[in-house]
Amino acid sequence: MKRREFVVTTGAAATAAVGGCLSPGSTDGGSDSLVVGTYSSFIDSPSSSPGAWLKEEFESEFDRDLIWQTPSNELNHYVQRKQSNVDIDADVYLGVNTEDLVRIDDELDESLFTESGDIEGKDDVKSGLQFDPQDRAVPYDTGYVSLVYDGTQMTAPETFDGLLADDVRGDLIAQNPGSSSTGRAFLLHTIKEYGPDGYLDYWTDLQDNDVQVLGSWGDAYGAWSNGEAPMVVSYSTDQVFADQEGQDLEKHQVRFLNDQGYANPEGMAIFANSDRTEAAREFMSFLLRPEIQGEIAVRNVQFPATDSADVPDDYAELAQEPPEPVTFTYEELQGQVSGWIEDWERQFASN
Repeated sequence: MKRREFVVTTGAAATAAVGGCLSPGSTDGGSDSLVVGTYSSFIDSPSSSPGAWLKEEFESEFDRDLIWQTPSNELNHYVQRKQSNVDIDADVYLGVNTEDLVRIDDELDESLFTESGDIEGKDDVKSGLQFDPQDRAVPYDTGYVSLVYDGTQMTAPETFDGLLADDVRGDLIAQNPGSSSTGRAFLLHTIKEYGPDGYLDYWTDLQDNDVQVLGSWGDAYGAWSNGEAPMVVSYSTDQVFADQEGQDLEKHQVRFLNDQGYANPEGMAIFANSDRTEAAREFMSFLLRPEIQGEIAVRNVQFPATDSADVPDDYAELAQEPPEPVTFTYEELQGQVSGWIEDWERQFASN
């Protein structure tokens, strides 16, 4: 249950990918190939991640090689190439979310992606998950960021204000929103709750109550798993992962603060410079099929993006959806999200 982390700070483009996948900067594999960029945890565990299974299923049906490309700095790799006027050697990116799209649109003079066009199954995407007003990114799964807590040690607070109580001092591990997509979703949820003028005061109170903020979801979840604190910001599908690993579900309880979970849909989009757009649309339609949607959800420990997905009954019982999903739209985040994060970083470092 590894989770991707969107690297906000820019750096040198990665030169290595997971074994067996195309390395950034290498050739595209020929006209009968489709190159898909994504985050490494989507493919790096053949027993549980979707990538290896999708490659096998896609290639068994279509006369085309599917080549995964996994630069270590993920979407930033392609943003940097676009900024440097260097060719992007991929056709599709899998894993862009609302905040990613807002940021890259702010940074680039020309769009990184092209309009999705005619994608079979796109009309089955759940209402409320579509996040790109320009119809470039099409959701293929979604997660809900929530608290996960050890029920053998505590009962988690039910509200955001409850996290400020003395009896939960030092009990929460969160992530840095500047380097973690999970941490960014939690920060945005606090902005939803307290507004742009009140969220920094709330975080000051969290700091006063000894919240621990680590760099990535993996760092935070690992610290929580090792017993450093009984609560962690994570995903509401946590019991699916725990059940797969044969763990005690009582130690993997989910709490939706204020009965809400922050929705974080992931989308797929075609790079604007791709000369294989029809093949790309064929691949995207493939991912929206009911049986493929169900398998992606199970293997990626997320929820399907479509209403028509075939999801096993035992998975549906363990994966918890919030009573009230909340999220920011593209328009609401445009011109705001970078400033909110910078203000948080400035204040958090000074306290």
